[in-house]
Amino acid sequence: MTFIEDLQWRGLLADCTDLDALSKRLNEGPVTLYCGFDPTGDSLHVGHLMGQLTLKRFQLAGHHVLALAGGATGMVGDPSGRSSERNLLTRDQLSHNIACIKEQLSRLLDFDAPANPARLVDNADWTAPVSLLDFLRDVGKYFSLNVMLAKDSVKSRLENEGGISFTEFSYQLLQANDFYHLRHTLNCELQIGGSDQWGNITAGTDLIRKKLGVPAWGWTFPLITKSDGTKFGKTASGAVWLDAQKTSPYKLYQFFVNTEDAKVSEYLRKFTFLSRPEIEELEAKHTANPGPREAHKALAREVTCLVHGQPALDAALKASDILFGAEIGDTSEETFRDVVGEVPTKEITAAQLAAPGFPLTEALVHAGLAPSKGQARKDIEGGGIYINNVKADAAAVTRALTPSDLLYGKHVLLRKGKRTYAVLSLA
Repeated sequence: MTFIEDLQWRGLLADCTDLDALSKRLNEGPVTLYCGFDPTGDSLHVGHLMGQLTLKRFQLAGHHVLALAGGATGMVGDPSGRSSERNLLTRDQLSHNIACIKEQLSRLLDFDAPANPARLVDNADWTAPVSLLDFLRDVGKYFSLNVMLAKDSVKSRLENEGGISFTEFSYQLLQANDFYHLRHTLNCELQIGGSDQWGNITAGTDLIRKKLGVPAWGWTFPLITKSDGTKFGKTASGAVWLDAQKTSPYKLYQFFVNTEDAKVSEYLRKFTFLSRPEIEELEAKHTANPGPREAHKALAREVTCLVHGQPALDAALKASDILFGAEIGDTSEETFRDVVGEVPTKEITAAQLAAPGFPLTEALVHAGLAPSKGQARKDIEGGGIYINNVKADAAAVTRALTPSDLLYGKHVLLRKGKRTYAVLSLA
């Protein structure tokens, strides 16, 4: 299977300006390509993974990849895929966001590869020094207003009551100029992006053809959606971020473990570097017996390791195991905090734990694990209660929780049966 065939098998091709010509060019030797990431926030989210992972696939195949941080375009805002105007950011906000995003990009792309190191570029470097008159003369004159208005990203906004500002309308010229600049200075022949970027990308290939008279290609991958067509990467609590401080490795792992059955095969192909035989084996196992969720777990392991590294994956797996009854042992406080965030938590005070302690039967009622002290007593005597994942024996009906039961000096993990958890945390 050729490189292009593998990308197609994985479902990573939505459109290409000239697939036959690009395939021929790729067979001739390495090309330089880029994908842009506008720093509209201080973290990318899982929806941005497609661009990063596709760049990584090209890099692993021997090509030269550029990750573009949109220090200039980020000040304007891309109208693609939006129904309303973006809030404009200050230069200080953009500088902070770019620094954060560059660090995230460096986790997936190899900037030290001996033969083809990835490179980071910022379009503010070549856009900021250009005057408005120079831009209109050197770039704007090559664009027909009729063509610009026909772009889907513009047309959909014109049909919207809010319309589109001239600021966002000009975005496609800025992105086209980026591609032109990179083609002219770094011999960048290919731009990749999500399918909503098609209009912006083809604006660039047209500008290159008109100004340089040399070939350039555009490649888009499909936007990822859920089975119901809603946006991928959103949960009830908000976006799933690549910044571990915003979305912990454990929560990223859980997000992919909970992938819909109908989507797990697609996500394995698009989000992992597992081989075709490995993926097809997981697909077959899932079809034969979906209960163990082997495909989901493999997907979650691969993505979490790619984004955060093996140590973070190990910690995420440990946190996940705790909710299946594993010993807490030397689990870090940071990992345990992820567990706390996943189960009901009730506050207790130091006074309640002071001698003679907080009776376990009362603690179970307080935690919501028993409706009454009488039922709590029965649950303890029946062997169904666990303190910090250690089974409480029948004698524990007279036991009390004390400061010595606190994990990290703050929490007590209580469990009823196999999977019903609650945490008591010091106020």
